[in-house]
This record gives sequence, structure tokens and C-alpha cells, in this order.
Amino acid sequence: MNKVVANADEAVRDISDGAIVMVGGFGLCGIPENLIRALVRKGVKNLTTISNNVGVDGLGMGLLLSAGQIRKHIGTYVGENKLLERMVLEGKVELDLVPQGTFSERMRAGGAGIPAFFTPTGVGTIVAENKETREFDGRMYVMEHALKADFALVKAWKGDKWGNLVYRKTARNFNPMMAAAAKVTIAEVEHLVDVGELESDLIHTPSVYVNRIFQGELYERRIEKRTTRKVS
Repeated sequence: MNKVVANADEAVRDISDGAIVMVGGFGLCGIPENLIRALVRKGVKNLTTISNNVGVDGLGMGLLLSAGQIRKHIGTYVGENKLLERMVLEGKVELDLVPQGTFSERMRAGGAGIPAFFTPTGVGTIVAENKETREFDGRMYVMEHALKADFALVKAWKGDKWGNLVYRKTARNFNPMMAAAAKVTIAEVEHLVDVGELESDLIHTPSVYVNRIFQGELYERRIEKRTTRKVS
């Protein structure tokens, strides 16, 4: 029942070329920094990544991108990643942009065993191209398929040795949905505690969804862009 591994490199030991990998985070908030760096060191190629965005140039998932390890990305936001823009335009990375609410629900559906669902978001746009549409109560909906992955890399604030996880504030973002939607979920935490130390009513991801856990280190906790203004 003890799911603790020594470090990030051991945690990603069986992620191989061509794997489908979900990566938690929103911008640079709540990203599994140690696991991303471990994947870069491992050097796996042709990954299909599922994440809100692809980090920024030189940070977060931007490290995987610059190392040429991503073949296809499914996400919701391009942001300020100039390298991603160039690689997409040059045909080096396939990009599938999904409306953010649909993106979240597709992962939730994957974790809940729901193969597909209907949503009004995207009807009449390129989002609905080549997808089934249907009318319900006088309104058109488009069918979206669930998202699942071989691996989910998530980051939590606290976790116990069984894999119960607690996220902190907005760093929760997409991590819980991803943890439930993958065959193997790997969690890195800032604080690894003994079983029983977490308040059971406050656990966000139950241990049943987590396969491996370790305590991360060297967290930078960057923000994507700092914006300030002068106080008059």
C-alpha cells in the first residue's frame, strides 16, 4: 500500500516513447516541476501531451518542447510560447486546441468512465468540424469524446504514503481530473506525510487514483508574467 518512490527519475521509469501524458497545471501554477525535468532527462520522444498549455519558453513544459520531445499537444491555451508557435507553423508539433470548459469536462468524463458527451460550446465553429451534432430542446450541441492518458503527472501541496492528495488554492486547477483519467498517476508533493495526518474530509484526490508518490524539491513557483502598475 506504500506508494512512495525515491525521486522523480524513479517515478517516470516506465514512460516510453509515444506515450500519452497528462500534465497538471495552469500556466506555471500547480505544475509538476520535478516530473517534467525528469522526463527531459529521460529523453523520451514523440509524446502526446495533454495540458492546459505548454509552459513558456524555457520553463515548465517549455523544457519538453525545446528538447523536441512533444509530437502532439492537446490543450486550451497557446500563451506567450514563441517556440510552440514556430513549431506548430513549421509542422513539427500537432496542436489540438480545445475550449477550456470542454477540456476539463473531457478529462472528467475520462475519469468517470463516460465515453462522450454533448455540449453547446463550439457549435457552428471549426471546433465542431467533423463531429456529430444533435439538437436538444431547440438548441444544437456537439459531441465531444472523453480524454484519457497512459500517465498523469500531477502536483499537490500535501500527500500521504498511500497517495491521498491535498492541493492548495488555485494550484489545484486540472490536477484532480487528470489524476482520475490516466492508467498510471504519478504525484509529486511539497510535503509527504504519514497516513492519518491528512484530514479525511479535506482530501481532494483519494489514494485509489494514485500509483506513485514522492516529495519534490527545488520548487521555483514561477508565474507566467508579472504585471504591475504605478500607484497614483
